[in-house]
Amino acid sequence: MKKDLSLKDIKPGQTVRVINILGEGTLRKRLIDMGITPGVKIFVRKIAPLGDPIEVNLRGYELSLRKDIAKNILVNKNIIN
Repeated sequence: MKKDLSLKDIKPGQTVRVINILGEGTLRKRLIDMGITPGVKIFVRKIAPLGDPIEVNLRGYELSLRKDIAKNILVNKNIIN
């Protein structure tokens, strides 16, 4: 059985694919507006020393996400690298 992780569990330098976005309302809409949708590949570029924020690249853009938001982004455990 495959186990899915949240984006906050991924280490820098790894690329993963989004499988689902948890949450409702404005949080979900904001993530979708940023281009984070199921099926998109996300490269985790850097994580700050205390774990917040998480810097990622997706679709040619660089984003910084707080770890409390990143926990709502489920990704496939199979790393793409």
